[in-house]
This record gives sequence, C-alpha cells and structure tokens, in this order.
Amino acid sequence: MKSARLFLLSAALMCATAVAHAIEYKSIGPAPAVLYDAPSLKGRKVFIAPRGMPVEVVLTYGEWVKIRDAAGDLNWVESKMLVARRNVVVRAPGARVREAAADNAAVSFSADKGVLLELVEVAPAGWLKVRHRDGPSGFVKAGEVWGE
Repeated sequence: MKSARLFLLSAALMCATAVAHAIEYKSIGPAPAVLYDAPSLKGRKVFIAPRGMPVEVVLTYGEWVKIRDAAGDLNWVESKMLVARRNVVVRAPGARVREAAADNAAVSFSADKGVLLELVEVAPAGWLKVRHRDGPSGFVKAGEVWGE
C-alpha cells in the first residue's frame, strides 16, 4: 500500500514537472491592448501593449490572462486581446537572419534590437524560421530573439 502511494506521488510530481516546463507564447492581436495590474477592468492600467507584441502566458483566470513580456514584467490582459499567431522580438543588436539554419549560410537580412518578426516554424538545432513584415524570411538563432 505504501509503495503504491509512493508510486502515485512520483507520477504526479513527474506530470506536474512536465506541465511546469511547457511554456506558451501568444501575441497581442490586431489592436493595441491595455495591460492591468489585476484581472479586472477596475484594475490599474499599467501599459498599452502594441499590436503584435509577443507575450508569455503565465496563467489563465476566466476571461483574463496573466502575461510576461520581454522585459520580464507581469501584467493582466483580457484573453480576447490575444491571438495564437506567434511573433518574436529581436533582443540582440544587428541579429543576422540567414537563408538556412546554419552559421555559415548567407545573410538574408539583419534585424535591429526591438524589431518584431513573425515566427514561421521552429527549426532544428536552436534556429527559428522567421518572416519580416515587409516580406523577407530566413533563419535566426533562438538566443537572439524573445518569444520562442
């Protein structure tokens, strides 16, 4: 009986650990969104997030979502203001977006720190396929962007 309880406890801890490591990212939708300090329209308005801004989903509470931004700030936003489309923001100055997922591939374009890129797909070996809003696409190292 004691070993069965120990097994169930171990299984529950492993499941909780797997869930805790699953990070979900979304983006602010087509309109800017007001971020609040509490999950209520009566909360203090903290910031207006621009459209397309990537955010990490920390917690969902009814129609509200607690989010973390690239600076690490935590705020609340109405869930209807988020979209599943994924964007990333460049955090490295002069990030090189390459034609292939390799350090020696030709540079397709460079992106300055703070530029939003659409995440097209996660590529192997720490690379992301991204697209600039003006059309060019390519591969960037995951460590040079936030929101992956």
